[in-house]
Amino acid sequence: MSKVSQQNGAAGVNGISVIHTQAHASGLQQVPQLAPAGPGGGGKAVPPSKQSKKSSPMDRSSDEYRQRRERNNMAVKKSRLKSKQKAQDTLQRVNQLKEENERLEAKIKLLTKELSVLKDLFLEHAHNLADNVQPSSTENSTSPAKAGQ
Repeated sequence: MSKVSQQNGAAGVNGISVIHTQAHASGLQQVPQLAPAGPGGGGKAVPPSKQSKKSSPMDRSSDEYRQRRERNNMAVKKSRLKSKQKAQDTLQRVNQLKEENERLEAKIKLLTKELSVLKDLFLEHAHNLADNVQPSSTENSTSPAKAGQ
């Protein structure tokens, strides 16, 4: 199986791309290559999908043109409807989040008030306990008279 190399130069758009064809024992393979457009610089290879699309202008009265326009109009309509639906969904989600935020803020206010009331009750209870505790109670427990009885 020997390799045979053969070159076919095919000028693409503006003479920029060159196709090299390599012949192998298994078959032909085309390899796109870049060749400079002029003495000063390089160029870009044009993809095959872009090369053949603008080959001839279409007649506006032809059936193919009308079918393409109809398909394009349907695609545009579908795209616009999808975009409008997405905007509506986003607006609905924003409104839901605003309502939830308002509910949570109201809950925060309520819990803050409850915390304040509970804190005041706790402090009042702590002061009452401190007032009821007598400083002499520690002396009574360590006095020798009580210890002897």
